[in-house]
Amino acid sequence: MKTVMARQVLDHKDKLSTVKVLQASLVDLIDLALQGKQAHWNVVGPNFRSVHLQLDEVIADTRSASDEVAERIATLGTAANGRANGVATASRLTAYPDGFQTAPETVHLVADRLATTIQALREAIEHLESTDPVSQDLLISVAARLEKHLWMVQAQEA
Repeated sequence: MKTVMARQVLDHKDKLSTVKVLQASLVDLIDLALQGKQAHWNVVGPNFRSVHLQLDEVIADTRSASDEVAERIATLGTAANGRANGVATASRLTAYPDGFQTAPETVHLVADRLATTIQALREAIEHLESTDPVSQDLLISVAARLEKHLWMVQAQEA
């Protein structure tokens, strides 16, 4: 691992701990965006259009959040890893099912994945309180946006 920054804002121990937490969050966010796209492409049935369009909003916010987290990792002097093999092996999200899913199934599946990501973010937020309040603030912002999406997605469950 090559460090390109001579001046660090965190001591070595806090940096390692913070980057580990941020990297795990990054992987989950990338996977959430990818699974959201899978859901977006394969939703069918009544309410297709509204769910399809709503997923675009979730995906856009999730991709933006993953970019912010990756850039925070780089800011701390470590290269972020968003490569497919790393995401596939490290994501804490359950794999999205193959094939078409009805709109109600899609809503349920996406809500579950949002909830898993948010729970992991909240655990990361708690951890970062003692190592890096700037990274903590970033994840609080990400969690707030995803929590709003979770509210709007799960409001459609019957």
